[in-house]
This record gives sequence, C-alpha cells and structure tokens, in this order.
Amino acid sequence: MQTFYHEQNLASLLSFDLFTMDIFYSDTFELPLPEKHRFPMSKYRLLRERIMATAKFSAAALKIPEPATDRQLQLVHDSDYVQRVVNGELSKLEIRRIGFPWSRGLVERSRRSVGASISAARSALTQRASVNLAGGTHHAFVDAGQGYCVFNDAAVAAKVLKAEGKIENTLVVDLDVHQGNGTAAIAKTDASLFSFSMHCEKNYPFRKTTSDIDISLPENTGDAEYLAALRSTLQTIERRFTADLVVFLAGADPFEGDRLGHLRLTKLGLKQRDQIVFDFCDRHQIPIAIAMSGGYAPDVNDIVDIHFQTVDLALEFHGANNNSGSAEFRQPS
Repeated sequence: MQTFYHEQNLASLLSFDLFTMDIFYSDTFELPLPEKHRFPMSKYRLLRERIMATAKFSAAALKIPEPATDRQLQLVHDSDYVQRVVNGELSKLEIRRIGFPWSRGLVERSRRSVGASISAARSALTQRASVNLAGGTHHAFVDAGQGYCVFNDAAVAAKVLKAEGKIENTLVVDLDVHQGNGTAAIAKTDASLFSFSMHCEKNYPFRKTTSDIDISLPENTGDAEYLAALRSTLQTIERRFTADLVVFLAGADPFEGDRLGHLRLTKLGLKQRDQIVFDFCDRHQIPIAIAMSGGYAPDVNDIVDIHFQTVDLALEFHGANNNSGSAEFRQPS
C-alpha cells in the first residue's frame, strides 16, 4: 500500500521531537447548555487538564485551532445550510434533531471543533499522529445536523487537505458506538473518502445510512468479539482501499458503563482497540488524525480515562518513528 507525500512532509518526519505531537482543543469556546442537559460537555476540559498535568506531554503541544471558514465548511456542506447555522435560522425541528440550542457559542464551538480536525490532519502528515480533543461529529449530513453534530469534521478535514493538494484518499475509521450515518452519506458521492463504521446495531441512529463497510454488533458484545471483528475488517479494508490519511473516531461509548452504548468493552479492551488501529497505520505507513467522538458514562472520569489512554497511545505512535532514528514513510511513486 503506497501513500501520498510531498518531499517536505517526508523531510520533516526526520526531525520531529517525541514531546511535540500537536494536540488541539476547543473547550475554552463555551457552548451554553441548559441545566441537566445530558451531554457531558465537561469531559473536554477535564481531558485537557489531565493531559496538562501529565509530565510526558509538552505544554507547547496544546494548541487552540483556527475556526473552520465558510469556504472550508462548504467543501462538504450546502452553503444554504452553513449560512442558516451561522445566522441562527435553523427551524425548531432542525435544532431539536441536533440536540443543542442555537447560540453564537454553538456556531463558534462548531467551527473550532472542525478547525481542530483540519489542523490535526495537517499535523499528522508531518508528525505521524495528531489529536483533536473534541470532534467526531459523524451524524452531520451535507444539509443537516443531528445527534449533537452540526458540521462533519472528518469529512471537512479530508476535503480541505485534498483541496490543498496534500492527500488524495482518506479512510475514516469510526469506532464510536453509534453508526456514522452522516459520514456514510457524504462518502457515497466521494470515491476519495472511505467510511468504515463499527457500532451497536440496535442503537441510534435508528435509520442507518450504508457506509463503505458497516459492522453492526449485537448488544452486550464484549472485548474478544469486538477486537476480532476490528482486526478482520481492517484486513478487508487494506485490500480494498489505499489511504493517505486515517481519521480515527475513537469513541469512548462502547465502554461497558456507558449510558447510551449497549456494548460491553472494558477500558483495557478499548485500549487494545486503539492499539489495533495504530498498528494498522504503522504497518501501512499512514498518518493518523484522532478525534474523541462520543462518551456518556455516568461518571465523567471514566470517559476521560478512556480518551486519555487514546491520546497516550497516539503519543507513543508519534514517538515510535523518532525513536527508530529513521523515517519509515515512503515518498509517492
């Protein structure tokens, strides 16, 4: 499997430092929510604070992303939809389907979250891995949002980097417990975007959209069955699609304690899940941009634990090439 790299990207891989993997955050742009709203918004701040308190992460690595522009969003989304979001002109039904009340804060936070995935994707090309501490908004369609998703960050990031001439093909590995219906719909009309979603079958969204590959798991699926299905599916993908970038939606909601998940993965199982994805990228020399995606455990610290171990593994993956002393990624042929 060959990948698409410019010479300057390859050269910069030779010199990056173990502690400089870029981590983008947007929790400082507050999205006002009603009291007792069930979305655990505090997880983003708590995750950033956990990272900042850990010695192996450099404070300089934590960065605020630029907001996604209208032009960038419109590479995926209808211009009418983008403008109605920006101007607060969504209908009550559209707002209800998104699940967040409209506010200027919602617009800015949504732009920053997408901007973080764009920035993480760019950084991944030179650093092997980069992280958006939010994102994973895979229920956003071309002309509508739903399920706490306004704009589709993975699809926008893929389109932006392709428009910039940095990549051709993007593989979205969506391991949120809910099917990535918005990404699936967007990928249907774009051969350069491959959507893989592994999720709980009897779960939101109740009307699924067919992905390039869907793995629908029965309720109460545990570690062994889940990990076997993931390994097998990634082997299938490597025979079907050549990726220049992986966008990994590392949902915390397959966790056995999640309120909205209905699967039974342990924290160790979720760590092994992440390692399988990183090993796949390592074997095929593909950079990876990670978004946190969903998580709804009653104890927000469980969500933070799961997301933190994803970021920790990303740092190991980022540093592995540096430790080897040579750049493994190939130039385009």
